[in-house]
Parts: sequence; C-alpha cells; structure tokens
Amino acid sequence: MMPTSYDIVIVGGGHNGLVAAAYLAGSGLSVLVLERKSVVGGAAISAQVFTGMDARLSQYAYLVSLLPQKIVRDLKLNFSTHRRPIGSFTPTIENGQHKALLVSNESPAVTEKSFADMGISDADYRGYNRFYQLVGQLAKVIWPTLLSPMVSRDALKQQCQTEEQKAAWEMFIEQPLGIGIEQSVQHDLVRGVIFTDGKIGVFTDPHDPSLLQNRTFLYHLIGNETGEWTVPVGGMGALTTELARVAQSNGAKILTSATVKSIEPDQPQAIVHYTHENKPQTVQARFVLVNAAPQVLNQLLPNPLPIDDADEGSVFKINMLLKRLPKLKANHYAQEDAFTGTFHIDEGYEIMIENYRAAAQGHVGTPISGEMYCHSLTDPSILSAELQGQGYQTLTLFGLDIPYRLFNEANNAELRETILQKYVQGINRYLDEPLEDCLAIDGNGQPCIEAKSPLDLENELKLPTGNIFHTALSWPFGENASAWVGKWGVETAYENILICGSGAQRGGAVSGIPGHNAAMQVLELIRATR
Repeated sequence: MMPTSYDIVIVGGGHNGLVAAAYLAGSGLSVLVLERKSVVGGAAISAQVFTGMDARLSQYAYLVSLLPQKIVRDLKLNFSTHRRPIGSFTPTIENGQHKALLVSNESPAVTEKSFADMGISDADYRGYNRFYQLVGQLAKVIWPTLLSPMVSRDALKQQCQTEEQKAAWEMFIEQPLGIGIEQSVQHDLVRGVIFTDGKIGVFTDPHDPSLLQNRTFLYHLIGNETGEWTVPVGGMGALTTELARVAQSNGAKILTSATVKSIEPDQPQAIVHYTHENKPQTVQARFVLVNAAPQVLNQLLPNPLPIDDADEGSVFKINMLLKRLPKLKANHYAQEDAFTGTFHIDEGYEIMIENYRAAAQGHVGTPISGEMYCHSLTDPSILSAELQGQGYQTLTLFGLDIPYRLFNEANNAELRETILQKYVQGINRYLDEPLEDCLAIDGNGQPCIEAKSPLDLENELKLPTGNIFHTALSWPFGENASAWVGKWGVETAYENILICGSGAQRGGAVSGIPGHNAAMQVLELIRATR
C-alpha cells in the first residue's frame, strides 16, 4: 500500500527533480517522486538506441558544464566527467583547399599555430583571447551567485569592480552579443566559432534585441567559472542513475510509470492526482515541486499561472554509432583531434545569419549548420568491451536553426529525413570517405543513425515547442525591484507549488541548480513555520 501523504511530492524524475529529492529526503522529509516514463532521468538518460548494439548513448543531453561541484559534494555523488583535450575543430574550404581551425583546451600554442596556419591575423587571435578573458571575468562574478537567492541587476553589476569585469558586463549584458563579436574579431570563421554558443537550442541571431542570444551564450560559458564542457563518464544516464540511488538511499520513494493528471494547490495540503498502472491514485503533500516546463504545470492546475509562452525550440539531434571514424580531407589533422572536440559543420558567422533568416521564412538553410563530437574517444565505457575492441565509436550531432515552426504532425517524418540527409551531405563535404560507409549496422540490418526533430522532443519529453531549456533562459539576476530579488527563482503564485525544473529562474541545461534551489526554498519555508 502506498502512503497517501508525504511532506514533498515531486512531479517528474529528471535530474533536477532527483537533486531536490536527494536534498529533501536527506533532510529527513518524506519524499515521493512521480515519473511518467518507465525510467527516471528525463532528457538526461543513456539508452541502447540501436537494436542489438551494446552501446549506451546519451540520447538527448550529452555534455556537462553547469553542474556545480557543490551539489556533487553535498550529495556525495559517485559521478565524474573527463576533460576533452580539444575544444573545437572547424573545417573549411578555401580556394579548393581543405583547412581547419583547431582550438585546444590544453595548449594555447597549438591553438595559436592553428590560427596562423589558417592565415588568421594576429589581431584576430588576440581579439579572440581577449573576448574569452572577458567571459571568464564575468563568470567569476555570476557563478558563485547561482546557488543563493537572486540578487538584483544593480547589485550584481556592482560586484564587477575591475575594468575587465565592467567591460564584460557591458559586452554581454547591456548590448547585443553580435556587437562584441564583431568588434573583437574580423574573420568570419572565428566569429562563427564564438557565436555558436549563443544559439544552441534557441532561435536567435547576433543582433536580436531581446538579447536571448546573450543569455544563451552566458549559460554556455559560465559553468564552474570556466565554461568548459566535459564528458560524463558512463554517459548522461550515469548522473541520473546516481542521483536516483542517493535519493532512494536517503529515503525518497521513486514511482515510475506514474502520470500526474492534476494538482490542487490547496492549503495546508496540496493534492496530486495521478495514474499508476492504469489505476487512479491520489496523494497529499505539504509541497509539490514540479520538474516540468511552466506551460506543462499550467495544464495541471485548476487556474493557470501568469507565465509567458515558451520561446520556440530550435534544435535537431542526431545519434550515430560508427564502425570507425571517417577520414578527413584536412588530412594534416588527426581524426582523434577532429572528433574529440566539438566538430563545427558550416558554422561560419554569415552562414548562421543566413540560415536564421531562411528558417524565419519557413525554409531550411543550405549549407546547414550543426556541431558534433565523439563521446567514446574521451570515455569508451559507454561501449561494450567487444565494440571497443573492434574500434567502434559514437557521434552526437546538435543542429542549429531548425525551429519548431517548420514541423507539424503531417510533415514531421518526411522533413526529419530530409534534414538528416542534408546533415549527412554537409558532413561528407569535409570527409575523405562517405559517412554512410562508416556507420555500424544494427541487429535489424539498418544503419545506426537516428534523428530527433523539435516536434519529436515535444512529444517524447513534453518539452513545449521542443525547447530543451523548457522556456527562454533567464538572466542570472532579478531586474531591480523585480519580485525575484531575494527569492530562489522557483516560486509560483502558490506558496506550496514550486518549479524545480529548467523553466525556473536560472534554469536550463543539465545543472541541478533549480533542483537545489527548490529544495532550499522548501527548507526555508519549513523552518519559518517552525
């Protein structure tokens, strides 16, 4: 028999919900996690994607940057990441010659030589370095504030005391990102390498007056004050499996295949109606934490909350298993160097601007922009010993400027296949052998490649418009005199209903920050009532 009352009910067993569960159960509270799917993890899962192939791929989210080490330490997580020695590899064709820009995570000399080999000016190399120095200075100001109640814009700005920090604030907070990029470097390819972090997952351009590109860029570059994206050992599912283990060992109950139908935010107990194994169930709780998009929460409440519509998702995910890594036309670079880091595909600055304009008019750009990397080069543990011995590798691709608006239920399958083939053709421009020849063949005799459109993400993960961040990323501060100042950024109009997912303030990506902050808000409220 399931208890009919808990201190906390958490709707959704994604990583943020599990972080909250681990903290709250560890504080001695009774916690129930309701997950609609048969496994926990949400978008942060590993799966055997291809029939008969013993490879566990990070099917949706795939790299880690924003997970604070404080959360890892607090919860005593047995989880680690590996550094990629290469940051990025950007191939290009100039006058019929295949070249590439390689950025090392370990050796500035290697990066400088690659800039020189590409014929990029010393001024652009210095401008590139200066740009990221400014990002780093701002990260040192912002990052320490994310696990505390929100400060105001003015208060955070006042923490920028050095000349570099003041310059960084102006460049990344006050003006469109495109201005800073264009003032810092002139080379189109270098501009593109920088700007890609401002548009991953969202539909925006360098001079978007909403500054969505700035907010997206910040969250991609401030993680743990370095902004470096690392490879989760064992795949992304290793994180959520470990979070579930800790939550359960702390006393939390996790119920899978449990679909929440409605929430009544009554006082002093909220009521959650859900089905489990096709049977209707009801549970009461002092607090309900919702690890789902705010738009999804509104569908569960009797009266909708005053929240904005989700900004449109713009992403295309491709997962691949290869028999071997393909050879490069820019053959003076090793395959391992090219595929270990982020392999930029047609992500020049002007190309991305044109692709944005084309998509805004309902078309898919040509050439199509995206980026990919090989997880198994850095962490082969996601492959069986047999596949490792045979030289198999994985590739994960994230496509840009593929907005939700292009898809509907009638055209999704056909358009998904069309875009998949455009990406394969785009990759093949830089390879000395067809990608198709390198793909593994699964147990059904099919090539090991799958694609997900924004509509697929909406249907499979309940992400409104396929937005991987649930909604538009927020600034990491509250506007002056905003209701968020001094709050944790998880509150709703109902004191006992909190958002603990990516749609919270300072949410987005695999971070655990909203889960931590929702747990801290609950503990504060409980202490206040005592």
